[in-house]
Amino acid sequence: SGYPMAKSSADGAQRTRWMVNMTLLDDLLVGLPDGEVVEACIGLHWTAVVVNGPAGQRCGLASTLASEGYHHTSEPDVPQAGQLEALSGREMAALARSDRPTLRSLGFAAINALLPPLPDAWTDGNAEAIIAERGAGKTVAMVGHFPFVERLKPRVGTLYVLEQNPQGDDLPADAAPDILPEADVIAITAMTLVNGTLESLLPLCPSGATILLLGPSTTLSPVLFDYGLDLISGAVVMAIEPVLRHIRQGANFRQVHRAGVRLVTMTAPDSHRRNPSSSAI
Repeated sequence: SGYPMAKSSADGAQRTRWMVNMTLLDDLLVGLPDGEVVEACIGLHWTAVVVNGPAGQRCGLASTLASEGYHHTSEPDVPQAGQLEALSGREMAALARSDRPTLRSLGFAAINALLPPLPDAWTDGNAEAIIAERGAGKTVAMVGHFPFVERLKPRVGTLYVLEQNPQGDDLPADAAPDILPEADVIAITAMTLVNGTLESLLPLCPSGATILLLGPSTTLSPVLFDYGLDLISGAVVMAIEPVLRHIRQGANFRQVHRAGVRLVTMTAPDSHRRNPSSSAI
């Protein structure tokens, strides 16, 4: 499940949307330290990039996005395949600007590998528990059908799930302008960060709502708090080789998690909470 960009052969409308929503990505890339790319791994579900940087050897993850159509033409998903390790860390991170979905996955995985770790700001947060606690008796909107949706329903007041590919009681993604402004708690999949739709969703969130970004693709950067997010929940790879082995063999995130990933949450400082900068929204 997830919240992928509408599938197409990278048509002009999708490219235009990506190019105009660059502010957040620019902010993430500015000041990002450089490093040597050790390995780039594009698995069925997850993409991983390993770098040697100022903080030592680190591995970043991102959801693997694929574009239907490229493999039926002479246009490859990854033109640099076989030579990715020749890129510097920052060069690979810059692939997050690409209009090719798989290259964006590589870019965000590289960003996540290069970001300076902030262990003092990390807590072992369970996003499901946080949403249940904040959403008790309230209206909760989720962008993306997370695995814990059914468990969460009886623990909150009203739960709406927006999904690009709706299932069951899910609402279509284009219902966001009607649902998000009425929600008290909003949980957004980090897939929206990778596919370039996050910045179009944030202006729909009311100022009094608690807003979370969650998923292994989440960049654990305080920059996101400047955009009005209250909590960010992401993944820290603790055992690089086992995680890479699982990703290479098509593992889903539950398998990758067991292989050596820590789930952590960061909370916005009071000075940032629901006070997005004018440049962000």
